[in-house]
Parts: sequence; structure tokens; C-alpha cells
Amino acid sequence: MKNIHPFIKFILKTVLHTFFWVAVYFFYTYFLGYGSNNIKYVNEFSAFLMPTTIIVSYFFLYYLIPNYLQNKKYFLFVLYSIYTFIIATCFLILSILYGFILLENTGNQSVIPLTKSLPFIILGVYMVVLFIIVIGLIGYNYLAQVKTEDLKNKFLETQLQLKEQELKFLKMQIHPHFLFNSLNTIYGFAIAKADEAPEMILKLSNLLDYILYQVEKPKVFLTEEINHLEDYISLEKMRFHDTLKVNFKKENIGNTFQIPPMLLIPFVENSFKHGVLINGVLTVDIQLKIDENFLFFEVENSSIIKDEATTGIGLENIKKRLEMLYPKKHQLAIIDKNDTFKVSLKIEF
Repeated sequence: MKNIHPFIKFILKTVLHTFFWVAVYFFYTYFLGYGSNNIKYVNEFSAFLMPTTIIVSYFFLYYLIPNYLQNKKYFLFVLYSIYTFIIATCFLILSILYGFILLENTGNQSVIPLTKSLPFIILGVYMVVLFIIVIGLIGYNYLAQVKTEDLKNKFLETQLQLKEQELKFLKMQIHPHFLFNSLNTIYGFAIAKADEAPEMILKLSNLLDYILYQVEKPKVFLTEEINHLEDYISLEKMRFHDTLKVNFKKENIGNTFQIPPMLLIPFVENSFKHGVLINGVLTVDIQLKIDENFLFFEVENSSIIKDEATTGIGLENIKKRLEMLYPKKHQLAIIDKNDTFKVSLKIEF
């Protein structure tokens, strides 16, 4: 119905209402003429009831219900309904009496139908009005539900767009941060004219390829993310030489698990950036395993207690991403001890 032209919708509505009132008219002829053999009298008498029935029905349907009942103004709705029924009853009585007088003057002495008593006729009219009110309430309730669903869908769509925009913004923050560290490492080797520089450039190209072509995907295979981590670790090993010791343990990885791209690297990057050399060595222990429907990821590096925690924007961004990607389905623990800094992540798939 939303895509129908307004004029065509008006025509359809008019035809529907016309058929309905024709059906009401025939109901009156049956209701009032049951047992009567004067069909002409019954048909003409039923016509006198139609104007009041239509006016009262539409008054309830298009004024009282939407303006008072739908807006929860129950007292005013009841009050105005009583006024409406009193006034309508007066008009009904006048219409019925006028019908009796006019039709009885036709000279036909057998014009009185069997169901002509005044209370019975008024009851029949209000049965129709009550039926229309019930149908109207059902219609308004249906339209309200449709409107609520539309608003809910629009709200969810807006929330989804906001989350997507925020995720893109967070990724944009991660990329420059990561690239800055990598390029800074290559720059140091280039100045020293080290033989490792070409290999580092190759590793960086693999990382850039991952960033450019994989990071926009909602999810990548865990094995791809691991390869990305290992390339990054290789770059850092070249930069640190013998002062870096990395232990990367992987268990039960499989080939089917998927995670958002660049979800794990901020933890590893943070351990290299803020880790502390103890006895001339920076130690980083990384554990990654899959157990049933859970991913466990831990990064622990040598460190010292600082007056203020310095974790950089990497961990802050990853906290926000985890809240958006795995709401109530992840646990992130950060433990800062005397000589170690540990991050533990648990994700439920």
C-alpha cells in the first residue's frame, strides 16, 4: 500500500467504504424486516437509519479514537463518547419517528414490520457502530505496530551505520599507528645500510597487502591473521636483533575459525612498544588456542611497574572494537605485575 499512488489509494478506499455501507444497509433490511412481508417499507425505513449510523461511526473512527483513545486520554474519550451517544440517540429517535410518520402516510395499513419497536431499532444501530469501533481499534493497533516496526528498523539501521562508521574510524587509527612503527624500523636499517633492509621491505609489503585487501572484510580466517602476526613479529625481530625473544605458541587452530581482521595485532604491537628490556632482553610470550567455541589469546611481555599505565591508542581502540564486535561475548583482562605486563583475551564464537 505504501507504493500505491495517493489517488488510486483514495479510489480503493472509497470503493471499500461504499461496499461496507451497502452491506450495512442490507443488514438493516434483514434485521428490521425479519418476519415482515412489506419489503418496500423495510427498505425505505432502513435508509432513514443510515445517515446517523455513518456520521456517528466516522466521528468515532476519525476523531474520538485517534485524538483521545490513542493518545491515552481515557477520561475525555469516555466523556465525549457519552455525549456522542446521547446526541446520536436523539437524532435516531427523530429519524425513526419521522420514518414512521412519513411511511405510514402512504396509506398502506400493513406497513408495520415485526421488529419496529424503538429500543430494538436503536440497539441494532449501535450494534453496527460498536462493530465499526472494534474494527477501527484493530486497524489502529495494526498500523501502530507497523509504525513501531518501521521505527525500530530505522533505529537499528542507523545504529548499524554508526557502528560501521566507528569501526572504520578505529581501523584508520590502527593503520597509521602500525605503519609508523614499521616504517620507523625500516628507516633505522636503511640508515645503517643493513643487509636485512630488503627482507624487511618484503615483509612490510606482505603486511600492506593484508591491510589493503583483507582489513575491509568483516572477517578473515584465523590462519590469515596468524600469518599477519608472524610477519609483524619477523619485522620486530630484525629491529631488536638479539635483544628480543618471542615465544609464539599455537594450539588447535584449525582452518575454519574466522575473526575480524587486525583484531589481535594491537596486543602484540603494544608488547613491543611498551615492553622493557630486562637483563638486556625483551621477552614476549604469545599463546593462541581454540577450545570448543572459545578463542584464548594471551600476550605477556617483560615490563616494570609505572606510575601511570602507558598502553597507547592500540589497546584503547581494541577495547572499543571488542565491545562493538563481541558485546557480552568477550573477556579482556590486563594484568600489570612487577616485572611483566599481561593481556588475556577470551572470545566466544
